Amino acid sequence: MIKVLIVDDEQMERDGLEMILNRHFELEISQARNGRVAIDMCEQLKPDLIFMDIQMPGMSGLEAIEQLHRAYPGTTFILVTAFAKFEYAQQAMKLGVHDYIVKPSKVSEIVKIVEAALDKIRAEKKSSEESKRYQSTIEKAMAVFETDVVTQLLFDHVHEVHLNQLVDLLHIPITQDKFVMNLLIPEEAKGAYSAVKEVVRSTGSGWTGAMNGRQVPIIVFRNSGESFRHQAITMAKRILSLRKPDHDAWFIGIGDVYGEIERIKQSYQESLIATRNYHQPVKYQFYSDMPALTLDFYSQSYKAYEQKFDGLLRQEQWQLLTEEVNESIDQYERENRDIMQTQKQVAEILWLISSILSDMGVEVDMPVYAVQVNGYKQLRAETSYMIDRMKYAHQAHSQNTDGDMIEQIKHYIIEHAHEDLSLEIISKEAGLSPIYVSKLFKEKLGINYISFLTECRLEKAKKLMRDSEKSMKEIAIEIGYHDPNYFSKVFKKAYRLSPTAYRSKTVT
Repeated sequence: MIKVLIVDDEQMERDGLEMILNRHFELEISQARNGRVAIDMCEQLKPDLIFMDIQMPGMSGLEAIEQLHRAYPGTTFILVTAFAKFEYAQQAMKLGVHDYIVKPSKVSEIVKIVEAALDKIRAEKKSSEESKRYQSTIEKAMAVFETDVVTQLLFDHVHEVHLNQLVDLLHIPITQDKFVMNLLIPEEAKGAYSAVKEVVRSTGSGWTGAMNGRQVPIIVFRNSGESFRHQAITMAKRILSLRKPDHDAWFIGIGDVYGEIERIKQSYQESLIATRNYHQPVKYQFYSDMPALTLDFYSQSYKAYEQKFDGLLRQEQWQLLTEEVNESIDQYERENRDIMQTQKQVAEILWLISSILSDMGVEVDMPVYAVQVNGYKQLRAETSYMIDRMKYAHQAHSQNTDGDMIEQIKHYIIEHAHEDLSLEIISKEAGLSPIYVSKLFKEKLGINYISFLTECRLEKAKKLMRDSEKSMKEIAIEIGYHDPNYFSKVFKKAYRLSPTAYRSKTVT
């Protein structure tokens, strides 16, 4: 119900106006005896319409309106004056006064003025509600876009049409410097993912990626007003505050800061490395604070190592892979290497294998030795056990063939193209990691999933343009685009014609 406040220093005038309003309208009516009381009442009442007498002791009606208009700009005002020629009209117009009533006025004239004011208020309320619904829908869509942008930036599955437009829609400026944080969440705490996204979003300086196994990547844009370490630690502590007391396995690795957007993948790799030893009292680790690694993760020899393991894993040559690792252990033993140093180097090799598997979509636990080994025999046994665990995870993942899986994913996208689809949603439906779904599209179809989704949506849009009289806005919403302008940009990029020009060309 619309709320009304009548402000007049004369009780009889207030009661008379209230009686007229009650006879002709259904309103929630309150009274105030002067402008000062009205200002105090509005803080609690929040009226939609205020009838304000001009001549009142202490504070004039116009002075009261000036203060109320600043505090509640959406409120509608009707002035009540005893002057037939309203000399305050110009000042009142500046304050947004809707109309005025001259005392005394015919009931019919008052009713006519009030009807017009109520129509205005209802129209504004309807517009405001539609705007809120639209904004809510956009915000939900933004959450979907956000995970996809992070995936595209970190895993090089960039789609040239969408990336810049999605970045614009997210309303978080890409600053010159940026870094990546990688959060490890234990299996039993995966339900906290949404809360993590909300914490990151509330900072206004980060994007959260899709959960990949236990890992949640977060791209953070540098705040110029604070140091890198302070910003990273503050965000890490806010995220870690979400964990329950018995969930000790939360951990955050923090990569170095880089300027070029292309180097964000390097910060991501560093954030992963920083999570290798997550059994620490302090639940975050800067890559730059870690002891020197035995493997140079950016050297040519490491790249060769990575390529060899990648080939063996994709061919499921587990026996050969195990022999490669054991051969390294044998070499270290022949060189009389310190057993602790050797264990550290083998742990880095196992971490490399697990990261390749993770990129293939296989969810594996982080390979961490449960104990400090006391000899090479024990090291071989512990290493074989961890390789076997990764092998079983890979075999379980490989039960579905890639060919069957891509067809299932394609069918799901076609059926749900009008919804807010994301890598996260599709991967959950397929039982795969978001990264693997993205790679599967690139490898099997030569395009990424956004291209396929866009193609499905635009084909339906063209059909609707030919076979219906729906507006472009209605078509955009029906095929899954909440922003008609964004739909128009995507359509024009694909067909070199605006939607309107395409419809005009095909219909004629």
